[in-house]
Amino acid sequence: MNFLNHIRRRAFWFFRSLPPKGPSFRARFIARAGACVLLFGSIIHGLVIGGHLDYDGSPWRKLPGQLASSLGFAADDIRITGLVHQEPDTLLSAIGVTPGGSLVGFDAVRARALLENLDWVAQATVMRKYPNRLDIVVTERQPFAIWQRDGAHYVIDQTGTAMSTLDPKRLASLLLVTGEGAHRAVAGLVNELETVPQVKKHVAAAARVGERRWTLYLDNGVTIALPETGSDKALMTLARLDRAQGLLSKGIKAIDLRLPGEMIVELAAPVAPDKDVKKFKVSQQQ
Repeated sequence: MNFLNHIRRRAFWFFRSLPPKGPSFRARFIARAGACVLLFGSIIHGLVIGGHLDYDGSPWRKLPGQLASSLGFAADDIRITGLVHQEPDTLLSAIGVTPGGSLVGFDAVRARALLENLDWVAQATVMRKYPNRLDIVVTERQPFAIWQRDGAHYVIDQTGTAMSTLDPKRLASLLLVTGEGAHRAVAGLVNELETVPQVKKHVAAAARVGERRWTLYLDNGVTIALPETGSDKALMTLARLDRAQGLLSKGIKAIDLRLPGEMIVELAAPVAPDKDVKKFKVSQQQ
């Protein structure tokens, strides 16, 4: 309030000092009034940019948006397309825009750069259509797998980029991969598994070993050690044997395909039958 009272006093003394008449009175009045408006606008703009009106509990917090709205420069028409896993508030917060807030000084080029710097955005387009419309188009990175590293889980896209804002628990159906470098190599593994769908549907997780090869973990507890090179051919051989003999459902524990032209199969340990099990009867007494 002290700031506004100061402005009012300055304006009062300014207009009082104007001559009551004269041939150039109107021109001087318009020029000086325009200068005052420009100065006042510059002061307000500086306060807004500096965040001096935006602290919690500030009575001036909504003032920039109200002034911009009265002049037709408020964010009254925001159109966002392309969001799948994220909320509009998350996007707007990243570029410093609030619905109904001021668009004075808004830079669409800078806003686009801010969006594309987010780990969940692959591409963004921001267009300002005067006076009060924003068109924002984003392409989100698509969740591809879940990478486990040092006890933490990260949702990654096909390039291996982690998306920190996505909750892995909500995307539990994705392939779980572990090991150093697994996030960079998982796309190649999935491409190879696509050629053997009868194997792929049973793969629950995969571990990258020494950043050289993969070990697969099937949903029935079987592990498959793939070779460093030629893993695609090894998977096709495995799929062929499974189709012909039902290999993956014969009570085996592990399959080792690391040696070229060889397959080592480890059988599951047989469960010993129960011995000396005494029969007994349980009765209830009232």
